Amino acid sequence: MAKLIVDGKEIEVPDHFTLLQACEEAGAEVPRFCFHERLSVAGNCRMCLVEVKGGPPKPAASCAMGVRDLRPGPNGEPPEVFTTTPMVKKAREGVMEFLLINHPLDCPICDQGGECDLQDQAMAFGIDSSRYAENKRAVEDKYIGPLVKTIMNRCIHCTRCVRFTTEVAGITELGLIGRGEDAEITTYLEQAMTSELQGNVVDLCPVGALTSKPFAFTARPWELNKTESIDVMDAVGSAIRVDTRGREVMRILPRVNEEINEEWISDKTRFIWDGLKTQRLDRPYVRKDGRLQPASWAEAFGAIKAAVAGKPGDRIGAIAGDLASVEEIYALRELMASLGSVNIDCRQDGSVLDPSLGRASYIFNPTIEGIEQADALLIVGSNPRLEAAVLNARIRKRWRMDNFPIGVIGEQGELRYGYEYLGAGTDTLSGLLNGSISFAETLKKAERPMIIVGQGALSRADGLAVLSAVSALAETVGAVTADWNGLAVLHTAAARVGALDLGFVPGEGGKTAAEMLDGTDVLFLLGADEMDFAKKSAFTVYIGSHGDNAAHVADVILPGATYTEKSGTWVNTEGRVQMGNRAGFAPGDAREDWAILRALSDVLGKKLPFDSLVQLRAKLYAAHPHFAAIDEIAPGEIADLSALAKKGGTMANSGFASPIKDFYLTNPIARASAVMAECSALARNNFKAAAE
Repeated sequence: MAKLIVDGKEIEVPDHFTLLQACEEAGAEVPRFCFHERLSVAGNCRMCLVEVKGGPPKPAASCAMGVRDLRPGPNGEPPEVFTTTPMVKKAREGVMEFLLINHPLDCPICDQGGECDLQDQAMAFGIDSSRYAENKRAVEDKYIGPLVKTIMNRCIHCTRCVRFTTEVAGITELGLIGRGEDAEITTYLEQAMTSELQGNVVDLCPVGALTSKPFAFTARPWELNKTESIDVMDAVGSAIRVDTRGREVMRILPRVNEEINEEWISDKTRFIWDGLKTQRLDRPYVRKDGRLQPASWAEAFGAIKAAVAGKPGDRIGAIAGDLASVEEIYALRELMASLGSVNIDCRQDGSVLDPSLGRASYIFNPTIEGIEQADALLIVGSNPRLEAAVLNARIRKRWRMDNFPIGVIGEQGELRYGYEYLGAGTDTLSGLLNGSISFAETLKKAERPMIIVGQGALSRADGLAVLSAVSALAETVGAVTADWNGLAVLHTAAARVGALDLGFVPGEGGKTAAEMLDGTDVLFLLGADEMDFAKKSAFTVYIGSHGDNAAHVADVILPGATYTEKSGTWVNTEGRVQMGNRAGFAPGDAREDWAILRALSDVLGKKLPFDSLVQLRAKLYAAHPHFAAIDEIAPGEIADLSALAKKGGTMANSGFASPIKDFYLTNPIARASAVMAECSALARNNFKAAAE
């Protein structure tokens, strides 16, 4: 720790702090444009000038000077820093005057207006006039893709965007070329950016040179209602803020959550919002004479009652989708139990994960934040860049810190960090187990080795044998100990862990999701769209928000709500319970899914014992107390992994493949989004061009 005096106030801070961080710790406000806590220091905007007592007779850039660089006073007094002296005030005014020489007067038509750092700091630290009357320089706007809009006349060359793409996203897509007044930020060849995290440069840009292209000219920030919620586009559970105007979602922004997403979100999370209002189901439908016809709720419920009448429980089934909240899955489970059915499943992809194997067998045990504590990593059957882009950025962050060996079994893709490719499939996994592959020694030598196993390894006929082999490997290399559980299951579906916690898997003698399609007479689909319905023979009831795959084959459609239109609980891949809040209301006659199931149960004569969401949650928490501990992780038992390792089994000699083939089109909301469709087409074209 280091002591110093800031504006007369003595403080003690870690000696790796910069002066800027130390000043803020003391409560002083220091303006900045180029400095960002999660990026390397550039020191090129010079707005954060302060005065250092005993230093050179000029202001110092506080972002580029560390507290350990300060010298004590002649008698050993702590070094002194001043942030409000006349020297500092004059220096900051001068810097602001320089920054505004070429900046256009775009404020009335700029999308950053109201959220612009330059605007705010010009008011707080600038002066009311300029001594420059020369013509402003002009810079041609760049095309960098369908997501980020450029107005490069506004750019002040803070290079935040350049450092983000290089350091966090892991791909050098933006850079600064030229010198002096010819300097420009560009993608060099004027092509679209390809990173799945590129939208974060919009948040980072302090001046409106980079703004959201889909959001441009649609709303001002002060018009919007802001609701804190949770993302469901993947299983990471990123903290988000949903901005709405009236009933319409206008944009989605990240919230800071150090334990999960820091302050980044993926492009799918950020730009999905146009899919929330297109291809929506806003009224019930019933299939008559081979065609879906609009119907009333009473008619739809009547058709379901007629279909269920007289059917034994073993001929009724239910499949929960990938975006469903815990509350509606619980309501569906209770309804199925009242109908005498054990045919329930949440694993559309055929995954072998099962709550009977213990919670440790299906959660990301070391936690997302724990990635930074690991010192060796093995990835099995997963492409984290496509399956969990924000989590992949955390792996890259750890890789950049210091020596962090990474081995990969499965597809050989671009992960945005260096790794050793070990092999394609089960034979490589067996080689690690018997020690014939040298990377096994690397894992053994590590203090906290970590193994990430993806759904590409678990959604196979031999998935249980693969999971057992991975658990055995984790024990062999010391990844599972009393102090450290390094076995991490990476999910792709936001609803999966919560559904497994509820036990939403087939009971004794029950059918799996695939078996239910042609092995039942009545099938309930709770937003389940990720299956091949070609062989479906059952009378199908679809409860969902979009006219996607399952809606086309349904016999009755009951319109539900999306994740922004209901209050719900989701459990992310690490087992963390999170609460999402309602930002708006569902369109037309659509209702929250739990309410639909409650009303349907009454018509079927199996009335569920709750009339409100509060009552439902009371029942849920009584049966499963850990759901009441919001933002907490109920840890898995290491003993369960030991038992799993002993199960064994025969693994087929084949390669692992990631289940995510198109990052942008993984769920009904994404497939309804025109922005995601454009990104998907661009990604396919880039892939073809690279292959050629």
